[in-house]
Amino acid sequence: MRNKTVDEIVEKYARVATPRYTSYPTAPHFEPAFPEATYRGWLSALDASEPISLYVHIPFCREMCWYCGCNMKLVKREGPLAEYVETLLKEIALVRAAMPGRVPVAHLHWGGGTPTALSPDQIARIMDALRVAFDILPDAEIAIESDPRTLTEPMVTRLAELGFNRASFGVQEFDPKVQRAINRIQPPEMVAKAVGMFRRHGIAAVNFDLIYGLPYQSVETLLHTVDLVSEMGPDRIALFGYAHVPWVAKAQRMIPEESLPDARARAAQASAAARALTEAGYRAIGIDHFAKPEDGLARAQAEGRLYRNFQGYTDDPAATLVGLGATSIGRTPQGYIQNQPETRAWARAIENGALPVAKGRAFAGEDLMRAAVIERIMCDGYVDPDAIGARYGVPAGWWGPERDSLRDMERDGLVQCGATGLRVTSKGAPLARIVAAAFDSYFAASKARHSVAL
Repeated sequence: MRNKTVDEIVEKYARVATPRYTSYPTAPHFEPAFPEATYRGWLSALDASEPISLYVHIPFCREMCWYCGCNMKLVKREGPLAEYVETLLKEIALVRAAMPGRVPVAHLHWGGGTPTALSPDQIARIMDALRVAFDILPDAEIAIESDPRTLTEPMVTRLAELGFNRASFGVQEFDPKVQRAINRIQPPEMVAKAVGMFRRHGIAAVNFDLIYGLPYQSVETLLHTVDLVSEMGPDRIALFGYAHVPWVAKAQRMIPEESLPDARARAAQASAAARALTEAGYRAIGIDHFAKPEDGLARAQAEGRLYRNFQGYTDDPAATLVGLGATSIGRTPQGYIQNQPETRAWARAIENGALPVAKGRAFAGEDLMRAAVIERIMCDGYVDPDAIGARYGVPAGWWGPERDSLRDMERDGLVQCGATGLRVTSKGAPLARIVAAAFDSYFAASKARHSVAL
């Protein structure tokens, strides 16, 4: 039997839609109308000495990007921002009151939307409230997402004063035609200026996001972007495939379907960009991240302590992530929780003295075991399911059905299954989501729609 060509493998697998596995069970399996009292119980049961992570969601942007699938609101007036800040301060107090003490925080991430849509004073008020409610450790990573199109020097100055030490930009693509098609006009000079501002004020750690599969994008345009990005020298780069989900993200309806590259073109873009980034000195991390060798993410990978959460790959080992703000998702040792996604419903709950819970999922059955297997596949490309099963009292060989479901991928040289576990080959690495899906006991029966694997 002849070996399949790369193009044949792409045709066979690249269009398979799978979750991104930033959680397990994945968000479509969170239960609606989850009891607020259950989440309160989870928070009260935390070990007050164990460091946690915090995520603060600011769902506002000053500019609309048509490719974006995030929960965001275009804001032109200051009133909604001020109201959101006041409500967020009340949520912080509610969460703190539900906890057993002033718990330590090792990682704090501000996402959105665009957190820097707020004023420097508003960000300072929220940071002050967080420092009162939580013990933010002296060496904590404090990161913020920002938009070079609206970033100002006074904002960066204040962020440095407030202790932020990592910044993230959505670069996506520098080609002017692609930028017009996604409504995000930001020349390389604009991004370089923003990077320079952060570094000049002592915020040296910088992350970039790049996207392949965008309208009118080609291998050539993306490689030119990689060249420009490499010159700016960000510490970490995420290379995501554009997820065209206009049934969820209405702004994506502005992007003509015929302008999008097909599966082969997407695969060629992803492969070429990944190769260029590694040639530029970055190390590949998991399926879609790259880091300088001295960066903490690269060290975590080398030492086998890489993790995956709602922000992607991380060296954060915390078992608890507390989400604050509309639509934010958190995790405790007992399960997942998601806040109300609509800002008015989120605010109403808080004004009534309730944690703004919308959905949740308590771990049950084999969830934790399967979550551990999936995380190792996504992070390491290798897993010993029997060793993980033993930790949960499950007999060896439990993953026979999963192994059988991967036979086709094994024949195509994408995975290797042996007595010591399962390994994703270099050829199969970009398709690790499909391998992980074999261990997802909810996936086959799910009616949820997902983005394609590549």
